Amino acid sequence: MSVAGQLYQLQEIDLEIAEEERKLEQVKGRLGKDDVVVAAQRKLDAAKEKLEELRHRQRSLEWEIDDLASKIKKGDEELYSGRIKNPKELTNLQHEVELLKAKRDGLETKDLQIMEQVESAEAGTAALTRELEDTTAKWQREQEQLRKDKAALESSLSKLKQQRQALAAEVDPKTAALYEGLRKGKGFAVARVEQGICRGCRISLPSSELQQARSGALVQCGSCSRILYLP
Repeated sequence: MSVAGQLYQLQEIDLEIAEEERKLEQVKGRLGKDDVVVAAQRKLDAAKEKLEELRHRQRSLEWEIDDLASKIKKGDEELYSGRIKNPKELTNLQHEVELLKAKRDGLETKDLQIMEQVESAEAGTAALTRELEDTTAKWQREQEQLRKDKAALESSLSKLKQQRQALAAEVDPKTAALYEGLRKGKGFAVARVEQGICRGCRISLPSSELQQARSGALVQCGSCSRILYLP
């Protein structure tokens, strides 16, 4: 195999290594990242807080309704006990009891409304709880797959780097330095030649360069300086 052929193979491995490293970085970036779970948990926490606030309001109303019912009962008993003889006192007490009943009725209407809100909030909280469970389960499955992907990529990279080391050992230091310099400056160092055209810069090559490349000599493109490789 020509030196250009060896360098082209080396470049192919380097490109594979770069791609695998890119994938590995993406996998590492997603490992442990639980934004979706955190977001679902926050939604559930907010729903639970709202539900608890509604329940607290409901309990307060019910306590107030119970207190009014006790006062109304006491007032009714007093009205019909026969102990109050003064008509004005009876009228005043009756008016007071009616006001208490009107207030109780208003609070009971509010209580019914809050009961409906509590039921709706409970249903919403239950739905968000299921959503969190589903999201967490999905995230755990994804994390398990990411761990497997990470292990597979690391194994693949290890093999590729071993292949690269073995192939690079066959290239003399001066040529290796040329290859690395071109790769660093131009992104890739070796360009295929197809139909007399350098695929690195897409310029037609002089016949003299083509002839030298065909002979196995190490030839650089006169336009882009990349090493020419004829398959």
